[in-house]
Amino acid sequence: MNLREILLFMEVADQQSFTKAAEHTYLSQPSLSKVVKKLEEELQVELFDRSTRHLHLTDAGKIVYQQGQKSLESLSELKVLLDELRNVKTGKIKIGIPPLVGTLVFPDMALKFHAKYPKVLLQLVELGAKRIVPLVEDNKVDLGICVLPVDEEKLNVYPFISDEFVVFIYDDHPLAAREFLSISELKHENFILFSNDFTLHDSVINACKENGFEPNVSYETSQWDLITELIAAKMGIALLPKSIFYKQNHPNVKMIPIKGSVFLWRLGIITKKNAYHSFATRELLKMLIGNPNDQKTME
Repeated sequence: MNLREILLFMEVADQQSFTKAAEHTYLSQPSLSKVVKKLEEELQVELFDRSTRHLHLTDAGKIVYQQGQKSLESLSELKVLLDELRNVKTGKIKIGIPPLVGTLVFPDMALKFHAKYPKVLLQLVELGAKRIVPLVEDNKVDLGICVLPVDEEKLNVYPFISDEFVVFIYDDHPLAAREFLSISELKHENFILFSNDFTLHDSVINACKENGFEPNVSYETSQWDLITELIAAKMGIALLPKSIFYKQNHPNVKMIPIKGSVFLWRLGIITKKNAYHSFATRELLKMLIGNPNDQKTME
């Protein structure tokens, strides 16, 4: 028994005649009769009362017809659901994102996407950037946002946001009055860093090493707001993306630009190469990056 056989049986029932049903289905009457007979043998029931001029459904035939109608309704609903999916009206997108990046970009991203696709759920998986990459490679999230560079052998990489690092320092620090600071001038300072599973941890340590010293790390944390709290409490200084400064609200924390070599925080959106991306995921990517060759700068 297959769907085609059920549909042909239902056409015979609607027309109450093999002859008329054959005309509608472009089959010969013997072929149509053979299909219905096969269906009766498989179900071990008679579907039609053939004793009268017009065919009538038996009780068993009525049950099969009703179930056939339900199947057609389900198929019709399936088409609607798939159409909705193609139009990105429903769905779920799992996004791997570091907490700091989530704080800076997710609210605006979610607001814009929700306005266009209110029935699509954006589910965040918030971890350090180093842990986001394996999640994308293992298909555990649909896309990730992480600090560049990353290995592009398994990943599609789309530049997303670029921001400059600055020095975060408390306002009565001896260096706080400076208009610019070089990284080498910070070699005697206590540094507050993101914890080791964050790419920012390595970025700061490597920048210090490139300037001739190993940073003295006083605190490590996974929370950017705790870093600014510690700076406000005069527990150390930090090198952080400039955009964070506008999210924190400590009046005694100030930022000072870094002079010398350019020290940038570059974010990218990553997806797994050769993986299937849902309609919703593709629409989110389109909204975020537009032309993959474009690169955004955070205001």
